[in-house]
Amino acid sequence: MIQPNMAVNLGGLPMKNPVTTASGTFAAGREYDQFYPVERLGAVTTKGVSLNGWAGNDSPRIAETPSGMLNSIGLQNPGVRHLVEHDLSWLEGRDVPAIVNVSGHSFEEYVQVIEALEEAPVDAYEVNISCPNVDEGGMTMGCHVPSVEKVVAMCRAATKRPLIVKLTPNVTDITEIARAAEASGADAISLINTLLGMAVDARRRRPKLARAVGGLSGPAVKPVALRMVWECHGAVDVPILGMGGICTGEDAVEFMLCGATAVAVGTANFMDPMAGLKVVEGIAEYCREQGVSDVNELIGALEC
Repeated sequence: MIQPNMAVNLGGLPMKNPVTTASGTFAAGREYDQFYPVERLGAVTTKGVSLNGWAGNDSPRIAETPSGMLNSIGLQNPGVRHLVEHDLSWLEGRDVPAIVNVSGHSFEEYVQVIEALEEAPVDAYEVNISCPNVDEGGMTMGCHVPSVEKVVAMCRAATKRPLIVKLTPNVTDITEIARAAEASGADAISLINTLLGMAVDARRRRPKLARAVGGLSGPAVKPVALRMVWECHGAVDVPILGMGGICTGEDAVEFMLCGATAVAVGTANFMDPMAGLKVVEGIAEYCREQGVSDVNELIGALEC
């Protein structure tokens, strides 16, 4: 049986297949490499990194929900120097592109993080302007067009590497934000990040998370994610990295049909450490079954 071509290009980032990992669910791949070689993926997206590291939010920071989970981690990380010395040095020995998720307390910090990574083995940046769990930065920047334009333009000026801008779904019109990111220099956009949600312990009459609210991910958000990917595909010309509840190859194909060039597997990694590889294999199996010789034929092929 003829094997389909699985290679895609995400805004200047060549990928051997359309599957990467969602930031914050895979670290840098070291722990998952014991289950399957991470180079079987199209790329590895690291956990979000800031300049000097963040302590994160108070516990409890995780709550299970029907068909999903809430997290309020708060982008806890040890900082960019640790990422370079500990994680990127390990990833460099693997045949897989490294996408670094960049976060910051301010516009300037985003630029400083990128500048600190310019000599490191990084293949692309994912600029996180969308985290709903951080009081400073993410939510504000990702919800207002002028802020989106400013942070993306500043990051664009700091690097020639592919720039993927991660969008928040917690806005009135996702296409408005997508167009602003594209106009300011994004090579691609990724969506969706988590939806703002809440869980309550009725017996204790208290929120289940210390900060009361957190980001909802998992299969529960997939219908919203598909809709937003489909809307953005019709609004911008840059490629889309789609994510939100992807657990199987067919889930991934649905995102590609809606317009995604590549997909990211996130919460599913917590349920099954083999999830990423299974999605890669599932996409290939779908292509063989459907007589699709090139996975790129699926991008935006939804018939409406």
